[in-house]
Amino acid sequence: MSSDKKQQLEQQLWKIADTLRGKMGADEFRDYILGFIFYKYLSEKMHDYANDILQPDKLTYEDLNKHKEKRLYLKEVKEAALDALGYFLEPDELFSEMARRGNAEGKSNFILDDLAKILTHIEQSTMGSESEEEFSNLFEDLDLTSSKLGKSENDKNELIVKVLSHLDEIDFDLHNTESDILGDAYEYLIGKFASGAGKKAGEFYTPQQVSTVLARLVTAGKTKLKTVYDPTCGSGSLLLRVTKEVKSVSKIYGQESNPTTYNLCRMNMIMHNVHYKKFDIKNEDTLERPAHLDLRFEAIVANPPFSAEWSASPLFMSDDRYSPYGRLAPKGTADFAFVQHMIYQLDDNGTMACVLPHGVLFRGGAEGHIREYLIKERNYLDAIIGLPANIFYGTSIPTCILVLKKKREHSDNVLFIDASQHFEKVKTQNVLRPDDIDKIIKTFKDRAPEDKYAYVAPLSEIAENDYNLNIPRYVDTFEEEEAVDLKMVSKELQKLEKEMKGTDDAIAKYCKELGIDTPF
Repeated sequence: MSSDKKQQLEQQLWKIADTLRGKMGADEFRDYILGFIFYKYLSEKMHDYANDILQPDKLTYEDLNKHKEKRLYLKEVKEAALDALGYFLEPDELFSEMARRGNAEGKSNFILDDLAKILTHIEQSTMGSESEEEFSNLFEDLDLTSSKLGKSENDKNELIVKVLSHLDEIDFDLHNTESDILGDAYEYLIGKFASGAGKKAGEFYTPQQVSTVLARLVTAGKTKLKTVYDPTCGSGSLLLRVTKEVKSVSKIYGQESNPTTYNLCRMNMIMHNVHYKKFDIKNEDTLERPAHLDLRFEAIVANPPFSAEWSASPLFMSDDRYSPYGRLAPKGTADFAFVQHMIYQLDDNGTMACVLPHGVLFRGGAEGHIREYLIKERNYLDAIIGLPANIFYGTSIPTCILVLKKKREHSDNVLFIDASQHFEKVKTQNVLRPDDIDKIIKTFKDRAPEDKYAYVAPLSEIAENDYNLNIPRYVDTFEEEEAVDLKMVSKELQKLEKEMKGTDDAIAKYCKELGIDTPF
């Protein structure tokens, strides 16, 4: 599908989202529109899959509704679908059927109750199967009884039918195996919702430009990955971006504490045709209750919540993630707690890249102690990249990327890149352009110093700076002002003096003619 058609689909979906926009807040109508798009996607995948396996019997999925052996066929289709797709929908539960019923005349067009049962049945169809965890409670945020949809039941029904009808008219082009057009459109919508969500945006979305930088950093020099992990995965956009930078990723792992965002992440995975057996996303607090501690990952990417609070319980001093450092990250700033967690789970041949606030580079106390341990005792820090301010939704603070490896090729230095002045301002946000991203990645790979942009700092120099990593200490971006020509300035002042005297004389003349005192 061409970029024009891709853009057309994105615009169509956003226009349908507008149907709900006036009814509720951005984060709420996001859940409805993305949930319905997901339902349509599951229906079309189910319909196509069922038709394929029924083809030898010269039947379509719709034919089964009138077939005398309907139950037998459905049992066989269900068994196959649960393995191949991970879920099951009957012919009369498909999205297109519900849209048709909603537009029928008379009382039969009331579909809210049946629609709620169908969404529940999708989840229930997986119970006891291998995909149960991946599909459980996926639609729990799609509340069809909410008063925000309308005052009366008929008002709610009318609005939902309108949304389903508009979606039903759109071709998702699922037969196009060479394009992930729908997944990209889904990402587009998530990004659009994030741009209007203020501070909440950071909870579920990393801007694609930043995701691209992180993904290219951890995949540099690789064409395949065994595993990729994000301990604060949000909607999963960062994990999915990594999969686009290599030919294949064997398995995707993530953890997300917010239940709504956790559901969105699993939907996003499935919408991007990631098979349920190839991702493992958990809904828990990563620092307090890590879900994958026994695993080590080849690539780790993360955009943790900036300077979040955590318990910092003394019990963590016996936790293998933190005990070697001798200090815990402060209770009010968990940034280094996330770093320590990720390092623990990083494989020996792996690369980790995470976004953090600039304060982690120079704050003292426990953070300074942890920073020194990482460099002096472990020598894991490979590169630091300063990003422009105002690049994330909901916050304007400057941020940086830390790149860490357990086995570093350049073990006697750390690369500093100051990309903070390389961006384009788009409305109220600063945006990394493709050339800006390419420059960061090329500099990271080449590891070559560049005046006012990159510097390779020996470990001895970092030690001399007491392990303060503030980028301006290493990359000098000072711009000398042009020398001032004092003779020229003197002449300009004399000229201005003459002009001012002439003006004063003119004002005095007019005042005399008017018979009033001069103002000077």
